[in-house]
Amino acid sequence: MKEKKSQSYVSQKFAIPFGSLILAILLWLFVVSEKEYDLVLDLPIEARNLSAQMAHKEEVPSYASIKIRGTGRNLFKSILLKNYAGFKLVLDLEGISEEYEFNLNDYFEKYPRKVVLPLNYNLSFVEVIYPNRIKISLDEYQIKKVPIISNLHIFPSPGFMLVGDIKFEPEMIEVAGPKEEIALINHVQTLEDTIDNISTTYNRKIKVFSNQRLIEYKPTHVQISLNIQQISEKIIADIPVIINNVPKKIRVFPSPQTVSLTVIGGVQRIASINPEEIKGYINFNDWSSQIQFYEPKVNLPTGLLDWKDISPKSLEIAVAREIR
Repeated sequence: MKEKKSQSYVSQKFAIPFGSLILAILLWLFVVSEKEYDLVLDLPIEARNLSAQMAHKEEVPSYASIKIRGTGRNLFKSILLKNYAGFKLVLDLEGISEEYEFNLNDYFEKYPRKVVLPLNYNLSFVEVIYPNRIKISLDEYQIKKVPIISNLHIFPSPGFMLVGDIKFEPEMIEVAGPKEEIALINHVQTLEDTIDNISTTYNRKIKVFSNQRLIEYKPTHVQISLNIQQISEKIIADIPVIINNVPKKIRVFPSPQTVSLTVIGGVQRIASINPEEIKGYINFNDWSSQIQFYEPKVNLPTGLLDWKDISPKSLEIAVAREIR
């Protein structure tokens, strides 16, 4: 009990001087706040009246440090509320065609209303501290459409696969900005992302990768669609075999003219596949009169993983020369 009383006494002993100190500081601030002081603030720069046919080639600084003058009270209020009270510096770009350099102190001395300070704060502009100059570089404004390239890593669940390519909606997006920069853009990537453990059709919106502040991207998000199917197998018969690169006046007769094989792919994809979609072929450049049988090569359409068990494994080729 004595210990508690002792703690209470100590708290009261220190609380009174501490409260007096806070009160003294507040009174001091109130007194000095009626005097005028200079204060350096960082204010946002707003570049206005850019022609619709022009675009910035270089970024305009976002802020400039300026010195303002006012009473301590108003300066203190400015520090607290500068992000909400409309403080800003305005650069008028009307009439600028390519390049122009603003000397900020000269410019704001000539156009004092371009330094926007709330009237009820009773502040005055003194000077720009940094930067002293801002260079404006403009180029012709250009718009073009470019394709989207995936930067996604797709890992379906075991026993499933992605059938076909990733589909984007829209398939193309607009990029707009300075002509010189737009000419260098041939495609736009999605943000890098990993999508795993999926076993059904998958849809979502994803952001377009935009690392250039001078370029506008429209839209900024695209819809992706993934056709995920269970992996299955199916035997496909009567696949025609063609002979490539046959010279003129030469006739070639493969025997047999068709093969069968097992395809591996998405269950819905292989259910609808036609033999004509699979390309069996032999390159005539590999032909030799000393070789009788040739193994056909196979090209699969999109949506299939692999093939196996071709039958027959090799074909006989008969070659004849046309006689006129």
